[in-house]
Amino acid sequence: MKSKVIVYLGAIGISALVSASAVAFERTSGGRTTVIKEGANAFSQPAANLPMSERIDFSVGNSFFRNPWVSSPASTDARDGLGPLFNTNGCQNCHIKDGRGHPPSPGDTNAVSMLVRLSVPAMSEAERQKLIQYGNIPEPNYGGQLQDFALPGAKPEGKVAITYSAVPVTFADGETVTLRKPHLTITDLNYGPMAENVQMSARIAPPMIGLGLLESIPAEDIYALADPDDANGDGISGRPNQVWDIEKQRTALGRFGWKAGLPTVNQQNAAAFNGDVGLTTSMFPHHNCMPSQSVCDEMPNGGDPEVSDNILGFVEFYARHLAVPARRNMQDPAVKKGQDTFVQAGCNACHVASFTTAKRPALQALSEQRIHPYTDLLLHDMGAGLADHRGEFIANGREWRTPPLWGIGYTKEVNADATYLHDGRARTLMEAILWHDGEAASAKQRVLAMPKAERDALIAFLRSL
Repeated sequence: MKSKVIVYLGAIGISALVSASAVAFERTSGGRTTVIKEGANAFSQPAANLPMSERIDFSVGNSFFRNPWVSSPASTDARDGLGPLFNTNGCQNCHIKDGRGHPPSPGDTNAVSMLVRLSVPAMSEAERQKLIQYGNIPEPNYGGQLQDFALPGAKPEGKVAITYSAVPVTFADGETVTLRKPHLTITDLNYGPMAENVQMSARIAPPMIGLGLLESIPAEDIYALADPDDANGDGISGRPNQVWDIEKQRTALGRFGWKAGLPTVNQQNAAAFNGDVGLTTSMFPHHNCMPSQSVCDEMPNGGDPEVSDNILGFVEFYARHLAVPARRNMQDPAVKKGQDTFVQAGCNACHVASFTTAKRPALQALSEQRIHPYTDLLLHDMGAGLADHRGEFIANGREWRTPPLWGIGYTKEVNADATYLHDGRARTLMEAILWHDGEAASAKQRVLAMPKAERDALIAFLRSL
C-alpha cells in the first residue's frame, strides 16, 4: 500500500455520531501526537507534535532500538554485551516494525518474536513476600523466561515448539469459525531439568505505539474504573495490578505488559534489554542467569552496566513518542454500524475509549492530550480458555490487562505475519473475539447471536481504529 505524507491532525479531528455510551469517534486517536501514515511504517513515526529540536533524540533512540547488539569485546562498544543467553539481538526483531510479533511457524527453529515466561508457585511465606517486589518466583534452573539463543561457546536454554488443536465455534446463523488452541512444549534443555511444577506462559511482542500516552494517563483515572467486587453487578470486575517500581522503590500501578506487570516505559525497556537481549542496566544490573548457568560469569561482558543510563534514556524517549496512526474510513456506513454494535455487545466496558493525559511539563508532546486507546489498563478474568495459570504480582492465571485497540486496523500492514492475543493464537480479529470468556462471556454471546452483517460491521469498526 502506498504511504501517505505525514500531516498534523490536531485541528482536523472528525466527529461523527457518538452513542450514549460515549465511545469516541474522533480521527485523532493519539490527540495531537496522531499521524497519518499507512503501510509497513505506520507504527514507526514520531509524534506529530514533537518539535524538530527533539526529533534527534527520537532518531538516536530508534537506532538503539532497531540496530542489532553484538557480543563483547567489540569495536562498537556502545552496543556490545549481547547475551550470552538471549532471545534476540535487537528490539525490532520482536516488535517487528514497532508492531506485533507472532508465534513460531512449523519448522522454525527459534521463536524470535515470541518468548516463554517461566516461574514456579510461591510455596513459603518468604517466597510469597518476594512476590511483592519480583512478581513471581523464577524457575530454579532457567529463571524468569526461556532464552533460546546463545553466543558461540554457550548453549541456548532450549527450544520452543507450539502445536495446535482445532476448536470449532458456531454462530447462531450456522457459520462456523475454527479457532486454534496452542500446546506449548520446550525441548533440548541444556541446563538440567525443569521443575515439575513449572508455570509457562507464551507471550508475543505487543505493538509499541502510544506508550508514552498510556504512561501519561493519571493513575486516579484508571483506579476510578476498577470494580474488583463487581459492585455495580455488570459482570465486569476489573482491577489494577500492583507492581514494583524499581526507580521509586515502591509499589505502583502496573500499566505495561500482557498482565500489566510493569509500571513505566523505562522499566519495561530495561526489563526487555535484560531478559530478551541479555544486557544489564542500572535497574537490572545482573544477567538473567541462574546458578546452574556458569557460562554467564565465564564469558566477557560489555561493561557495568552494558546499557548506560544515557542510552536507556534515548530508548525511553523513542518508545514514549512513537505515534498512533489516525483512524480511517470513519464515514463508512459499515464502520458507523460497527461502532454501535461494539457498544451494544458491551465491548466498551473494558475497552474504554477515551482519556485525557496529565499535564507533563517535561514531555510537552504527551501533555494534556485527549486520546482514544480503547483500554482501561485493568486486569480482567478472561476465562479458562485463555488462562495461562501463571500469576504476575497480584494478577492471577486467568487475568489479562485489556490491550489497547488503537491502531489495530494497521496490524497486518505493518507485519503480515502478526497475530492477536497474548500468545498469538488468533489469526483474525474475529478469532480473538471468540476466545473472550470470563468477564467477557456475555459480550461474546452477543457476538455469537449477531447476524453476519452485524459481525462484519463490528470487524469493519475495529479495522477503522
